[in-house]
Formats: sequence, structure tokens, C-alpha cells
Amino acid sequence: MTRSDRSTRKASLILSTALMAGSVPGLALAEELRLITWGGYAPDEVVAQFEQETGIDVKVTLSNNEDMISKLRATGGAGFDLAQPSQDRIVGVQRQFNIYKPIDYSRIDSNNLQPAMVKATQRATELDDQYYGVPSVWGTSGLIVHDSVADTVSDYTDLCDPAVAGAVSYRLKRPTLIGFAFALGLDPFEAYNRPTEYESIMAQVEDTLIDCKANVKTYWTGGDQLLALLRTGEVKAAMAWDAGGWKLNAENPDIRFVAPESGALGWIDTFAIPRRSENESAAYRWINFVMQPEIAAKITNASGNFTASRGADEFVRAELRDAYRASFSDQAINNIKWYPPVPPGLETLEGQVLDRVQAAN
Repeated sequence: MTRSDRSTRKASLILSTALMAGSVPGLALAEELRLITWGGYAPDEVVAQFEQETGIDVKVTLSNNEDMISKLRATGGAGFDLAQPSQDRIVGVQRQFNIYKPIDYSRIDSNNLQPAMVKATQRATELDDQYYGVPSVWGTSGLIVHDSVADTVSDYTDLCDPAVAGAVSYRLKRPTLIGFAFALGLDPFEAYNRPTEYESIMAQVEDTLIDCKANVKTYWTGGDQLLALLRTGEVKAAMAWDAGGWKLNAENPDIRFVAPESGALGWIDTFAIPRRSENESAAYRWINFVMQPEIAAKITNASGNFTASRGADEFVRAELRDAYRASFSDQAINNIKWYPPVPPGLETLEGQVLDRVQAAN
């Protein structure tokens, strides 16, 4: 055997050993996508179809915003190829920990995405003239109303109308502060970076919520609790999530989710690529695959939330599709108030407001 032959054989053995040990980045994991996401966002049938069509194995880790941040922060953006944080949990984290890489929108099939949600996500995830998120699944807070009070309750502050006294519920959480601010004709999001102005807005909301206490049957703390109150008729109008309203509507057509006149409050769970992703190509393939309308509809059917895929509602199961369309016209979609990133210190101020409302007689 010549020296050249021995060198070639040695190199081959080293490569084979490295592959078996999984120590060659981009080779051992080339056909695996490691996805960290929320429950319902990667249904088994969608994963199986993607694997069959692409030959890429998908490893799914279920998580939430806090857990995603914790895992990616601990590894410096390693361990996963694609994550799905909410749109308001990216910029601050990226500034502090540098765990994501910018999105290359030239690799995104934007024709499948609703333009308003692309715009909202880009605005919320922009840092140093680059975008760090692609819209995926979205939802809103708004109003769940019984038909008997539908003419009275069309915005958040209508929950304080004497006509619904004792039959109202909402949470003492920041979405209530934000919703009531918009219904009062104020814009809390525009004041996020002006603390004095934001404090003034919150003071007006605080006064309104204290005056409204007599109307409140109870401040709900869990989704199941609220749904039970609405099912029994103890509560006729509430501030809550759209998916809960659609679930109730399937049980009782007299109950429905309404997008408030001042705008539903919207969240978007995004696609974000961790900084040390080892299979970025597979990440983009997954994004484009699941945002196809017929595939995205399967995610909606599994999670109960709609996606940013344009036209996907055509393929969603009929009762959920019809409830969605009854709640959201194009105008209502365009009027959604999407949560921007929360500046430091804001939630402390809001917590103090909520504590005072809770303690007020």
C-alpha cells in the first residue's frame, strides 16, 4: 500500500468515525430539524407529511416563551434549528443575549403570508435594520358576548355599562389595562417609550377600572373558570381570548367572540432561527411548508388558533372557520393592535396599577 493509499484510508476512517459520533456539524444533523415550539403547532400528521416529502426528520420539543429563552440563552443559541417565540419576546432578548440570527426574507415564500401580519412581525422584531421573526400562529384578546347583550357590549369599556352590571368578567392582567386604554381613545403602545405619558394613560385606566368594579361578577384567573361562567349564563360579557369564544360558539351559537371597535389585542408567535442553528436550510423548508394554506389549516385544527397563512381559513374545519369569519372582517384584522416589545420597567408600573384596582373598595 502506498503512502497516498494509506493517507486516503486513514482520512476515510476518521470521517466515518466522526459521522458515527455525530461530531461533524452539518453532516450528522443534515437530515434532522430540531424544532422548539408550542403545543399544537407541529401536529403529528404535519410532521409526518414533511418528513415524507423532504426526507428530513423532525425532532419536536414543546415549550413556551420563558423556556425557549432559557434554553437558548444557556447554549448561546445552540441546540435547536428553529424556535417559535412570540413577537414581543425577541428584540429585548436578542439585544441582551444574541441568541438569534436575522431572517433572510428572500428565502421566505411571502405570497403565502398575510401582508398585515408580515408587517406587524417585522416591525416588532426589527433590530439594527434586520428582522428576526416570521409570522406563524396568531391570536387575540377581545370580547366574548352573549347575544342578549351584544347591542350593549361592542368595546372594552362597555363592560362597565349599567345594563350588564353583575354579569361581567375580565382578568386583572396587563391585557385588560391595554384594552381599556385603547377603548378610552388612548394609544398605550405609542407611549411605551415615554414613561410619564404612559403613567398618565395608566392613571386614567385605573380610575375607569375602579369605577367599573361594581359591574364585575368576578375577575377570572383561568380559562376553564371563565368558560364555565359563560356556559351557565352567570357572565354575559367578558374580555377573553378568541379561541375560547369560538369554542363556546360551537357549543352555543348565542355566544360569540367579538373584535372590539377599538381593536382586538393581537399576539403573534413567530419563526425565529437560533444563532447556532446547524440546519438552517431545513428551518426555511419547514417555514415554507407549514405556511402553505392546506398545511396551515391542519395546525389551526390542532391548536384552535389561526395562522398567518393567507387563505388557510378555506381549509379549516367548518365550525371554526365560520366562527372566525363572523369575528374578523378584513377591517377587523387590519385594526388589530399588535403587541410591541415591552420596555424595561413597564410591567412593574402596570403591576402597581393592578394591585391598586384589586385593593380598591
